[in-house]
This record gives sequence, C-alpha cells and structure tokens, in this order.
Amino acid sequence: MTQLQPIAVLGGGSFGTALANLLAENGQRVLQWMRDPEQAEQMRQSGENPRYLKGVKLHCGIEPTSDLSGVLQQAELVLVALPSNALRDALQPVAAQLAGKMLISTTKGIEAKTFKLMSQILEEIAPDARIGVLSGPNLAKEVADHALTATVIASEDEQLCLCVQQALHGRTFRVYASADRFGVELGGALKNVYAIMSGMAAALGMGENTKSMLITRALAEMTRFAVKLGANPMTFLGLAGVGDLIVTCSSPKSRNYQVGYALGEGLSLEDAVQRL
Repeated sequence: MTQLQPIAVLGGGSFGTALANLLAENGQRVLQWMRDPEQAEQMRQSGENPRYLKGVKLHCGIEPTSDLSGVLQQAELVLVALPSNALRDALQPVAAQLAGKMLISTTKGIEAKTFKLMSQILEEIAPDARIGVLSGPNLAKEVADHALTATVIASEDEQLCLCVQQALHGRTFRVYASADRFGVELGGALKNVYAIMSGMAAALGMGENTKSMLITRALAEMTRFAVKLGANPMTFLGLAGVGDLIVTCSSPKSRNYQVGYALGEGLSLEDAVQRL
C-alpha cells in the first residue's frame, strides 16, 4: 500500500461506516463498498448513513460505491465488515482479485453451515492473501462519536499489523497488535452467546451479582475452550477477550445484548432479531 492508494471498507453497516470515517479523518482516501446501489447513492447525497449510523456525519474522504470489482482494482488494504452469513457469497465471485491483498476481517461471527471463522473463510477464498483480524470492545456508535476506544489487530504478519495501526490509529482510537489471530477472532465470536445470556438476565430483573457471575464464568469457559483449540490464554485477559466480553454483556447498545433482553421479555427469537 502506498500513500496514494485508497483503503477499501467492504460493508455498509454501522461498524464498517465507523471505520471508514476513522480512516478518512486520518487523511486516507476510503472506498466503502455496499451491495445496495440505492444506499450508496443515499450516502453520497446526504453525507450520512441513515440506515445504520443515523446522525453521524460522514467525512468527505469516503466514497460510497456498489462497484466491488472497481474497489478491489484500486485498494491493497481491505477491511471486511460484512455480515457472517453474507461474506462468502459476496467475495467468492471476486476471489481472483483478492490475491496478494491485505484482508482484515472485522466481523465477529461463525459461519452457520461450516462453523468456520471469518478469517478461515477468507483463507479459503483467497489463499494467497495476507489475512488479519480486527477485534475488541468496539461499539460502532461510540467509535463514530469518538469515544476513547482501543482495539486489536491480530496476524502473524507484523508488517500487516503495522500497516493497519498506521492507518487507523488516531486521537481517540488506539490499535494494539497481537500474533494470536485465532484467539482474538474466537474471543470476538464466542462472547456473542454470553451477551445474549446477559441481556436475558437483565430483562428478568437479576442483580449485579448475577451479571458479575455470568461474565466471570463466561470468561473462564471461553478461555478453556479456545486454549483447547490452540489459542493463547493471555489473549483472553486483553481487549479482545475480557474487554470485548464486558462491553457486550453490559451495554444496551450491543445488538446481542438487545436480542437477549427481548428474549427475557418473552419475545420469540425471530421477533427479537426483527426488533433490532
């Protein structure tokens, strides 16, 4: 990546937009891809993302587009902020264009059919790409509102980590590096389950003792599970482990917490998700 090359953000959701804004505020030219041309046009015209990040003004350095091939022709650093159930279908058709690029997954999830993490899917689609994972206690609205925030870029590729740190690091956003890509990504995916439980507990009127118990035992269970699969246990004492777990299990801004709260109120899972 050179100073003249744009950085790509794939995804028109709240977190992708928050990251795009950070990059643009740091002086980067940002190509933000989304599947829906109408959404891209709306963002160009209004200077906002009213669908997913209402009220946040977008930096003029962001170029919303629905031309994925055109984006990949220009960018070497690609932040992938696509839903876990859409990532494979979106990127498989452009697999040839991903070779050699730095692909950074920011999606905290597991593919339902294969139980694979997002970086593993990226490796399947683009085996010659350089893969990293960005994860931590990063609520999109707070990132966009410039609340003091820290995150982790994880990869064994030290140059990739440095590149992401230089691109994203700013006055209110700090990026730490880790070589434990698997542990960082697994922490981000596993904590979603416990956040749903925490939301349910809150809706049922359970107290702070219960919340503390849930978070603490969740951390222990996550760590044991991940270490058994080869992760570094120290990862779970950092931002991508206990840090992400605390914010997701404590904040009503967390989507998984919201789903759990709705379930605790008696809604069905379908209705709880629909209410997001």
